[in-house]
Amino acid sequence: MPAKRKKTPRYRHSVYVVLLSSDVIYEPKFRRCNLGYDPEKPCVYVGMTGQSPDVRFDKHKAGLKANRYVKKFGIRLLPELYECYNPMPYEAALDMEIELAIHLREKGYGVWQG
Repeated sequence: MPAKRKKTPRYRHSVYVVLLSSDVIYEPKFRRCNLGYDPEKPCVYVGMTGQSPDVRFDKHKAGLKANRYVKKFGIRLLPELYECYNPMPYEAALDMEIELAIHLREKGYGVWQG
């Protein structure tokens, strides 16, 4: 009888970062949450998903469970800021979404996290 192989956990969650138009900084709530924003840095949205980041971005733009800033101001994904973390377990993605948002805000990015 062949030996049973141990199943390797399949991680399917991801964090993602969306580039937002710089016009988002004129939204009062966004501006209030980004008092340390450096105008030389981009504005971004940081999220997590169980889908591929591409599919999730398309759903934001289509208005399906969309963040209003991504729907109105979203330009494109910034994979260079998140690809190295994916995929991961659900709990890790929850934590990484927060950590990545904090890290980018500390670097001067305008950040909305959701």
